[in-house]
Amino acid sequence: MTTAFLGPRGTFSEEAALLRAETGDLAAFASFPALVSAVETGLADEAVLPIENSIEGAISTTLDLLIHETTLRITGEIALPVRLFLITAPGVGLPDIRIVTSHPQPFGQCRRFLDRCLPGIEQVAALSTAGAVKDVMESGDLDRAAISTARAAELYGGAILAHDIQDVHTNVTRFVVLAENDALPTGDDKTSLAFRIREDVPGALHHILGELAAENIQMTKIENRPSKGWLGDYIFLIDFEGHRQDAQVARVLDRIRERCSMLKIFGSYPRFPLESLRGSIDTEQSID
Repeated sequence: MTTAFLGPRGTFSEEAALLRAETGDLAAFASFPALVSAVETGLADEAVLPIENSIEGAISTTLDLLIHETTLRITGEIALPVRLFLITAPGVGLPDIRIVTSHPQPFGQCRRFLDRCLPGIEQVAALSTAGAVKDVMESGDLDRAAISTARAAELYGGAILAHDIQDVHTNVTRFVVLAENDALPTGDDKTSLAFRIREDVPGALHHILGELAAENIQMTKIENRPSKGWLGDYIFLIDFEGHRQDAQVARVLDRIRERCSMLKIFGSYPRFPLESLRGSIDTEQSID
């Protein structure tokens, strides 16, 4: 079993992949589309991609791949606590820094730290957090820093200048696992899908959500994305408890299909135990 992740080594995606495949092989790829392609072409059996963050929200690239580009299924999910560090070459201090580089997401997750400690600093986007550290260390520049993981600092010889610089210490990123086939029901599952409402059906969204309530199915997330068509044309995305093979879920899917011009089921998969993760984070915070 080969699990693909967004490389290079030291990314949060690698951490999630290690949790997913403790005994399997890992393979690094340079972009989200490359991860999807790796599974579609048989270079990997599954791929781990971030889909949402508790501070910055949805990862639009992953959502757009699921909606528009691939038929791969979501077969699992992983929630990973995010700790971010300011990393430089050894001997560099805050007054030396002129440029900070990272994946775009951490800039938003560390906004207060950057405004307080590095106001007006130039921010340069990188393909990944670990890649940012690697670039800083290989450049030899003493006026550059990266926002990344402690593991990336260790792997590429960086020095941690500031610890836990994320604005919120309950910062968590949710990853999904993509593969060719559906996961089997476990009795504690989640289903994710996307749909576009028929323009000629007033109250369609209300009726769709009402179908879930009528079957006593708990919705866990709802959001929308531009359809990439006309302004004001949206695709809705929802997660809810249950597996598509469950009788009540199957009934709901049949009924809401009638109210949609497009319905795409991303997959049904085992639900990650968020309650346990929240408890462990709360415990760590109380100890600190």
